[in-house]
Formats: sequence, C-alpha cells, structure tokens
Amino acid sequence: MRKFLGRLYKNQSLIYKYILYALSIFLVVFFFPKGGKFKYEFQKGKPWQYDNLYAPFDFSIKKTDEEIAKEKLSIQNNLIDYYAFDQDLEKEVYYAFERKFDTIFSGYKLKMKQFTSLKKVGHEILDEIYTNGVLKSTGITTKNALYLVKGNEARKLNFEEFYKLQDISGLVDSDLNKRGLSNYASEYQELFFNIIKPNVFYDENLSQKELENEFSELSTTRGNIDEGKLIIIKGEVVEAGNFKILNSLKEEYESELWAANNYYFILFGYTVLVALVLLMLLLFLKKYRPIIFRNNTKVTFIFFNILLMVFVTTLVVKYDETYVFVVPLCILPLIVKTFFDARLGLYVHVLTVLILGFVVPNSFEYIFLQIMAGIVTILTVSELYKRANLFISVAEITLIYMVGYFAFHIIHEGNLENIEWLVFGLFLLNGMITLFVQPLIYIYEKIFGLVSDVSLLELSDTNSKLLKELSNKAPGTFHHSLQVANLAEAAANEIGANAMLVRVGALYHDIGKMNNPTYFTENQITNVNPHDELQPLDSAKIIIDHVIEGVEIARKSNLPDRIVDFIRVHHGTTLVYYFYKKQMELEEGADEKDFRYPGPIPFSKETAILMMADSIEAASKSLKNPTFLIIDEFVDKIISGQMNANQFLNANITFKEIETIKKVMKQKLTNIYHLRVEYPE
Repeated sequence: MRKFLGRLYKNQSLIYKYILYALSIFLVVFFFPKGGKFKYEFQKGKPWQYDNLYAPFDFSIKKTDEEIAKEKLSIQNNLIDYYAFDQDLEKEVYYAFERKFDTIFSGYKLKMKQFTSLKKVGHEILDEIYTNGVLKSTGITTKNALYLVKGNEARKLNFEEFYKLQDISGLVDSDLNKRGLSNYASEYQELFFNIIKPNVFYDENLSQKELENEFSELSTTRGNIDEGKLIIIKGEVVEAGNFKILNSLKEEYESELWAANNYYFILFGYTVLVALVLLMLLLFLKKYRPIIFRNNTKVTFIFFNILLMVFVTTLVVKYDETYVFVVPLCILPLIVKTFFDARLGLYVHVLTVLILGFVVPNSFEYIFLQIMAGIVTILTVSELYKRANLFISVAEITLIYMVGYFAFHIIHEGNLENIEWLVFGLFLLNGMITLFVQPLIYIYEKIFGLVSDVSLLELSDTNSKLLKELSNKAPGTFHHSLQVANLAEAAANEIGANAMLVRVGALYHDIGKMNNPTYFTENQITNVNPHDELQPLDSAKIIIDHVIEGVEIARKSNLPDRIVDFIRVHHGTTLVYYFYKKQMELEEGADEKDFRYPGPIPFSKETAILMMADSIEAASKSLKNPTFLIIDEFVDKIISGQMNANQFLNANITFKEIETIKKVMKQKLTNIYHLRVEYPE
C-alpha cells in the first residue's frame, strides 16, 4: 500500500493531466447541441461532390425562416381586426341627451309641439350616429374593413360606415339644413359636442387570438419528397431550389438520427473526435513545449480558455446562430501568444476551431474564416504594451472577416444582391469585444500567476519601489544590474529570445544584495573590505545567501514567479572560487559544496543569457587597459567555463546561439571601454 501511495504521489502531476483531459472531453461534449450530424457537406453555389443523392425516406420541404416571416407579415397585414361595441356607453349618451336638451333649449319660448319636434330631430340624429357606433380613432391604418362584435354577433363592416368624433359637426349641420332647422344649429352643436362619446373600440385580445390562430394554421412546409426520388446528381451546382430540399433533408435526418437507440452511438462518436483533438494538444505540449507540459497551472490555463470559447460559441449558436461571428475567437490565440509563444497560440486556435466545426452552421466557411483570422492575429499582434498595436491588429482581423464573408457571398449568390449588411456589423462588434483582451490578460495574470509583456514593462520601470530601494541601499549593484540588463537584452534580441523578460530579470537578479551591500565590491566606496575580518567560509555564505535572500525579497514584493526564477538561477551551481581558493590555502580538506550556489541551473534561453551577461559584466571590472584581443579571450574564457561546468544543460540553447551571444557581448564591451582602432603615426 505504501509503495502504491508513493507511486501515486510521484505521478500526481500526470494523474492531474489525465483528470483534466477527461473532464475537458466531458464538458465539450456536454456543451455540444443534442443532435446528429448530416453526413454530407454542401454549400450554395458549389457543385455536389458526392454520388447521386436519392431521398432515404419521405420528408417535407421546409420553408426558410425568411419565407415564414414574410407569410406571417402578409397574414398580419391582411387580417381583419375585431372591434367591440359598447352598448352601455350608447345608453349613457341617450340619457345625457335627455337631461341636457331641456337645459339648452329652455331659453326658447317654444310650444310643446315645437319642443317635442326638436327633440325628435335630436333623437333621429343620435339614431343615425349610433347605428353602427362612433369609432374611437386608433391612428393610421391601411385596412379597409373590420369585424364589429355586437352581443354575440360579429359583422364585417367598412371603416366608412362608422362615424368619428370629427365627423359629428358636419353631420349635424347637414341634417338640420335638410329639415330647415339651421337656426338651431349652434344649440345642437353644443348639445352633441358635450354628449357624443366613441363606443366602438379595438379589441386587442380577440384580434390577437385570431392572429395566433391564423399563425397556427400556417404551413411550415412546401411540398413533399417521396422516398427514392432523385434529389441531386453528382457535379450539379447546389442552387436555390435543391438547396432548400437538401437543408430540409439535413434537418429531418439530424432530428431522426438523435433518437433513443442512436443516442449513445452519436455521443461516443463525438467523444472520440474531441478526445483526438485534445490529445493532439497534449502531445504537442509534451514534445515541443515540455516546460509548459510540466506546469499544471499553464496546462490548466490553456484547457480553460479552449473550454471557455467552446462554451460561449455553443451558447450563442443555441440562442441565434446568426450571431456566431460575434464571439471574439481571436482572443484565444492572442492570449496564448501573449503568455507563451506564437506557434502554440496558432496551434491551440486551430484545434479549437476544429472542435467548433461540429457546432456551427456552414462549418467550412466558419473554419476557413476563423483560421485565417487566427493567422492574422499571430502575424500582426506583437508588443501589446504599445496601445496602438492592438487597435491596428484588431482592425486587420476585422477586415479579414469582412473580405472573407464578401468573397463567400459572391461564390454562393453569384452577385451582390441580398448581401446581409448586418453581418458586417457583427464583425465590427467582434472587433470591439476583442479589445477587451487587455483587461482579460490582467485578470488571467492575477488568477493563474502568469506574466505578460504589459506587466514586464511595468516591472522594468526603474522608479518602481523595489528598484528605488536597490539604488538607494546598493547603488553599485543597481548600476551593475542596469549594465547586465543592457547586455542581456541585446543578446536576447539577436537570438530571438524574450528580450523584455530577460531585461526585467536582469534588473531584479541581485536584489538580495540589499541586505548586506558593503560585502559586495561594487558597493564598497572605501578601501575597507569587511571580508578581511571574516573566515572564507563565512564570506562565501554571505555571497551565496544573496540568492536566497533575493528570492525572499521578491516573494514579499509579489514579483511574478518568472522573475523570481532569474534570481534563483543566475549563478546556477557555480563555485565561489575566490573564497574557496582562500579556504584551500588555510586547509586542504575544504568541502567544495560549502562554496557552491544552491542552483538550480538555467532552464531557458533567457536565464542562460542572464548568467552569461552577469558573469561577464562583473568580471569585466577587473580588466585593465583592455584591447580587442583581451576582450575576445575574456568573453570566451568565462562562457566556456560555464559550459564546462554544465550550467546550460537544461537550457534550450544551441551552440550557434551561444556563439552569437559571445559576439554581442564582445561588441558591447568594446563600446563600453571606447576602444578605437589604433592608427599608425
């Protein structure tokens, strides 16, 4: 049992990757839409590449969403609305007439017969007005007729058969003129103006029910295809007619395929394909990026971003597949390139696009456009700490999307008609969301402990608190660090390493000397050397401890791990030779281990460059009257000594790159010492 637990502990990193791999497969397949996949790929405007296709079963030709929307609009425009007749309101008007008639005409000295006659005229006008009712104005309408619901009966009437409030005045004048009663026009106008109220209202509830009933009876299909009927022959161009038939067959096929008896087979197929894609990622990391592969945090970071993009895309597709290009997929290669390298960024992007090919419509177009956009992202995005670079790159990515979509539209339609300008707006929105990568990078740095160029730029500021403290407590060490940073940055640029990273690492590599600055020669402003009063072993311990103390200071100051690594490895496991030799003079049995730095040795090009630059810059202070030849031999001797001490075994640096670094160091030292060619007198 103990042996098993020991093996388990030893392989815990690998076991974690297996769990992460399995969990990622499960989540990706879980995100996938629940449906089968049509076995033929086709696009409008392209030839049918397969054998003659016959209908495998009976199915209906489905109308497109645009056709259904158009038919619904037609139904809505032609549908006759329902209006309700309010009889209670009509009774109120007649009651008001009885009350107000007496008041208005009381000033006239009329005989009873005349009074009754005038009242009768008023009743006749009211009867005429409320035969169909007074229509409440509902605004401008293009419809000519309506259904008037009176009691339990609905009658179809024209709008012209109803009076509106603005018509009442004219009607009253007309009727009075016909009867020779125009002398009483003002009294009748006042009377009807006060009592007439609309009593025919639009019945929204009944009209909406009728509309929904009409919609429910709307057919979503147009004709049927019988089993065995020829749909398309090989080489025939997929055009509008057979494109609709093929889409109908695809939809019917996928819905029938995802049946209970096929569910697990389809699920298994999806799982195998996703597992293959993610396996390719792990194999790539193991073979070509072993440092990243060994770091579980970085592997988790990469898988997390893939899952995030898959999740967001599938979510958008389920909501409305029209908006699939709003998802800023180019954020993925951009982020991976920022924290790792361009090749890995493109590789991760391509694998993610392949996974999404199962989810999105028109997968060929999608994969083509996204891979092209990913390549442009990798080629154009650099030095994100320069704000203009990101905007320029996003503009180029957006342009690629637009040009690609435009080309596909021409291929499919053969003209510029029916081009969907909304899609161009979606591409612009995609670009705007891509700009969000800056705060996203900051969030990732805090969550996963990674370092981007933006953070490195901030750390390279010599006015930062830690570097200010170094310059105050150990000015000689600060100056030495600046010189090392310049040497290392020049060498890194020459061999294509991360110059910004190595510069920042060089600036902070000796911060441990702040605790005992006078024990290091560059900070000794007098001829008094405190090592003269110490034993060689104690002196060596102080010198070696500046690495350990530097790591502690860096941790307390929350420096990123990548910078702390430079502090840990900048001396590797080299020997503090000066004090070791002094100890050997005192006693022959001195233990070499007491005079060696704890390591580890450099593990990357950047850390190897720092070791070379640090040793060369420090040792160059001992050169007296240097010449070209002396500098040449001096640089060769120091770097060869480090190579013979096996300090670069774990760094992925070649002999050619080391020779290039030597050349740069020699040139820089020559410039520092202002050497000139000696001209003959």
